[in-house]
Amino acid sequence: MASRNDYFKLHFIVFLWGFTAILGKLVTIPAVEMILYRALLAAIGMCIVIAVTKGTFAVTRVELIKLLLIGAIVAIHWVAFFGSARVSNVSVSLVGFATNSLWAALLEPLFNRTRIKKFELLLGLVVIAGLYIIFSFDFHYKFGLLLGILAGFTSALFSVFNAKFVRSIPAFTITLYEMIGVFLTLALFLPVYKNTWAPDHTLHLVPSLTDFLYIAILAGVCSVYAYSVAVELMKKISVFMMQLSLNLEPLYGIAMAMIIFKDKEKMGINFYLGTLIILAAVALYPLLKRRYDHLYTEKK
Repeated sequence: MASRNDYFKLHFIVFLWGFTAILGKLVTIPAVEMILYRALLAAIGMCIVIAVTKGTFAVTRVELIKLLLIGAIVAIHWVAFFGSARVSNVSVSLVGFATNSLWAALLEPLFNRTRIKKFELLLGLVVIAGLYIIFSFDFHYKFGLLLGILAGFTSALFSVFNAKFVRSIPAFTITLYEMIGVFLTLALFLPVYKNTWAPDHTLHLVPSLTDFLYIAILAGVCSVYAYSVAVELMKKISVFMMQLSLNLEPLYGIAMAMIIFKDKEKMGINFYLGTLIILAAVALYPLLKRRYDHLYTEKK
């Protein structure tokens, strides 16, 4: 069972992930190159952490292949998330990503062969409604919206897979091989990217010192630490609760952006209404889950 400390850790790492939007804006090189360096530095960081903590690098060949493939899913998620904002705007990207809780409500029962819980589907839809109220966006950005939804889908997908692996493999080990998977996937993708989507068909593989510093923070704090803690928490917290809490990420990101970039624009009533709806959905989940599980146990 998850404790209050576990839920505090969950929301703290969601807060850190909200900071990725700030760092992503500060970094000047394109998203694919940025993610490539992020994965490389994160993998190096995980090697150091495992060595210092005397953890294990050992996995079976089958486990290694599966973890690398999950890393490929993480790569698609990151490219879709950052790419959505690049081809449209941040609002479209975040609204698309908000579908992660809905995807989790569908995918978790599918892979675990359990019944879909109606209240999880309902809360997923409530969260999407809250974000829709906050972020008004133009439906002309169809491709950007599709990328955002892909980011939400892949986020739920790799969370479901990680929830299974964390039962038998240490969180740090999982994170290491998945970061390697992200790096290898993007490295293999670079030739295609260069000839299709790269600006001026040129790769920007030499970041400035400032860019490198921001990417290092992104890799160390937002990837090595936050990602490992998230995988560890999956032992106690359901995938759906993880995904539902992740919907606070854009709210944290906006709040930090206003502080760091000193945005003078005040938020309208729609922001506060949407925030209230999302917070209510996150707060209600543990209560509804406890009641639902209790009723289910009584019926059995």
